[in-house]
Amino acid sequence: MSATTIGVAYGAVTLAVMLSGMPIAFGLGAVAVGFMTFFMPASALDTVTQNVYEEMASITLLSIPLFILKGAAIGKSPAGKDLYSALHAWMGRVPGGLGIANVFACALFAAMSGSSPATCSAIGSAGIPEMRMRGYSPGFAAGIIAAGGTLGILLPPSITMILYAVASEQSLGRLFLAGVGPGLLLVALFSLYAMARYRSEHREAMAEYTSSGRGSALLDDHAYTRAEKVEMLPRVLPFVVLLIGVMVALYGGYATPGETAGLGGLLALALVALVYAIWRPAQLAPILSGTLKESTMLMFIVGMSLLYSYVMSSLHISQDAAAAIVAMHLSRWLLLAAIVAMLIVLGFFLPPVSIILMTAPIILPPLKAAGFDLIWFGVVMTIVMEMGLIHPPVGLNIFVIKNIAPDISLRQVIGGVLPFLALMFLAIVLMCVLPQIATAFPNWIMGVAA
Repeated sequence: MSATTIGVAYGAVTLAVMLSGMPIAFGLGAVAVGFMTFFMPASALDTVTQNVYEEMASITLLSIPLFILKGAAIGKSPAGKDLYSALHAWMGRVPGGLGIANVFACALFAAMSGSSPATCSAIGSAGIPEMRMRGYSPGFAAGIIAAGGTLGILLPPSITMILYAVASEQSLGRLFLAGVGPGLLLVALFSLYAMARYRSEHREAMAEYTSSGRGSALLDDHAYTRAEKVEMLPRVLPFVVLLIGVMVALYGGYATPGETAGLGGLLALALVALVYAIWRPAQLAPILSGTLKESTMLMFIVGMSLLYSYVMSSLHISQDAAAAIVAMHLSRWLLLAAIVAMLIVLGFFLPPVSIILMTAPIILPPLKAAGFDLIWFGVVMTIVMEMGLIHPPVGLNIFVIKNIAPDISLRQVIGGVLPFLALMFLAIVLMCVLPQIATAFPNWIMGVAA
């Protein structure tokens, strides 16, 4: 049987298994072992455990559970609510300031936790009720939190970027730095949209009040006093110090990514103990158990995905697929557009972790041959993965929002996130026109890559 036929069968069986509802790790492992049984020597099955271990024995992957610990310590404490409240108070006078405060709160919390669902849950549980109480439409409030939560896989430390660095054999530090510029770009685009949407809803509320006399909470302006603003800072500053400390340790060359993750986890535990008095075993149990469960699940998916990629390579599926793409002689931008379109479609069904580890062996060689910077593409791919988090049918952040705000209909949530999907696509276009948005910062900090 030819490699092409085996490759088509491999993809078809994988899709069928994924759509069957089988857990992703078990599904990928079952497909890989099944094809090893039928199309590889019998001795290959003896190496399954060894292959998985060798693929996962990476110092870069070690940082994942530690970053998860850091995120769990922050996410399962009142830190998100305090961070949001402070930003709300300080930006309350800006038109749409409440929406912008939520965007900034999501960005800062994402940079501390590295998790999109955790960001949605922590900021949304405080932000969505507050925005709705202030008159924001349900879809608008839900869209801000769902889209802001996606920044968790773009702003460092990002677990998704760690996995891309492993799959592409690129510098993790450079990749983290490359996410800063596009992350700030998305924050700016989201904030501008929040301001414009607020003005639109405010005009509608004013017109309704003029015509019918019915008021809206959107017309009520509450001004925080300086004393109230200053009072909120002490609970936020320690976490800003934590964020700055981790960034300085990583990018200043004082610690490796694994050491930085360990430092961040320990500092986060220390801060929740000092600021929120969370130090008793019963209080720490949810943090540690949550870290253990999420780390085990994620690492199991990583291990099975790497085995899946190994079988794909051993059967020459990835090499032949890459060669076929190159043989099409597409222009470099048409090649990029086709790959991005494929990733968007995969995002309908699969989470970012699986997409990256499954597709990297196929798409990266043609992109490299076409002259694309793989660090730059890693950021583009991450933004595409962000889009997958807020569009159905998978849309993990959408279901997180439904969990914390069950009275907002799914139609309203999806309608609220559509403008943010357009803004993400705009960010990708801008990065294609100006790749320096992603490459300038790492080149300035670490020098131009050889």
